[in-house]
Amino acid sequence: MKFGVFYELQLPKPWNEDSEHRLFQEALAQVELADRIGIDYAWEVEHHFLDEYSHSSAPEVFLAAAASRTRRIRLAHGIRQVIANYNHPARTAEGLATLDLVSNGRVDFGIGEGATRLELSGFGIPAKRKRAMSLEAAEQIANMMVMDPYPGYQGESFSMPCRNVLPKPLQKPHPPMWIACTNRETIKLAARLGIGALGFSFLDPDEARTWVDTYYGIIESEECVPIGHSVNANIAMVTGFSVHPDREEAIRRGQEHFEFFGYALNALVATDTVPGRTDLWGDFQRQRGNRRTEEIVKAALGAGGDYASGIGTPDDMRRHLRSFEEVGVDQVIFMQQCGKNRHAEICESLELFGREVLPEFAEKEAEREARKQERLAPFVEAALARKPAMQPLADDEIPAVRASVKHAVTSATPGDDR
Repeated sequence: MKFGVFYELQLPKPWNEDSEHRLFQEALAQVELADRIGIDYAWEVEHHFLDEYSHSSAPEVFLAAAASRTRRIRLAHGIRQVIANYNHPARTAEGLATLDLVSNGRVDFGIGEGATRLELSGFGIPAKRKRAMSLEAAEQIANMMVMDPYPGYQGESFSMPCRNVLPKPLQKPHPPMWIACTNRETIKLAARLGIGALGFSFLDPDEARTWVDTYYGIIESEECVPIGHSVNANIAMVTGFSVHPDREEAIRRGQEHFEFFGYALNALVATDTVPGRTDLWGDFQRQRGNRRTEEIVKAALGAGGDYASGIGTPDDMRRHLRSFEEVGVDQVIFMQQCGKNRHAEICESLELFGREVLPEFAEKEAEREARKQERLAPFVEAALARKPAMQPLADDEIPAVRASVKHAVTSATPGDDR
């Protein structure tokens, strides 16, 4: 099983003039640490206008900075807003390829569409059409990264003429594709499209098994018709993360902030928001009421040896991860930067995880992945054969782009002002 760290770049109020600067610098230091200890992925989201919940509106910049400070960790858009109103598909293709080149082929490409009115209406995107718009754009982004030249496209949500979209990515045919999933229906969609499923719902192992079985059942069926030029058969699940030798201390450090993540996401979707005047952390504290962390700690301590969670001791985390490994989850992504979690404590958790938990899973990963690829190879080949590919243009079909002037000056005499 592989592991990732995930960044919304959350920043609950109150803020000061240095808050955002410190947030970004600390997150980059954490990615650098994750790379050093052997974490496989750093996932960075893209959101817009979401005070406190996410200050990550330019993930391509963050990931490029992370690329310069790391050597092996994969740099993953989790997700990139692909609808043309957010980012023109050609610009997304160019940015992905550039990041892939500067990172020596370490990019993963998660696609998304946005869920809040703050984002959708801010960019003039009709909520009922967002899924269709995002899938249309994602398919063409993949085509742009592969085709030379891109033949052009007349679509529902965007159009563009024939152009050669440059540069091309180092990974061939293009970086692995994923999609954000919050329920079983989007898990099915990911499998039908032949792309990885980023499970952003917090599931127990029994429910995770259902998601995994559903996903791979479709990957291995005729329903799978890839949206891209490769099949990325992977399913990832998000979990809370706070590791300490003392379970009580781990929960005190992490539980409240992990709960804030879920509260804030729901609040931005389900309640009215005044831009620039939010108080999500204060609202969360009032909503939490008497459900204090101390009570959660007491209940967890009473669970004894059966307690298994990403928020606990190394043994608690080990049991938690084994349960996901047993049901076939390919990657567990840690929600370690959320709420008001402290940078020093996040780093301590990562260091402890790297020393005491990760080696057990890392030593088995190459063999597990090889067995999986061998089992899926015929299904992937069949799926790619079903893909209706965009047809390339013959050389004599490529339209010439007319010059902007009829006559160009090819030489000039010094001092000649004609």
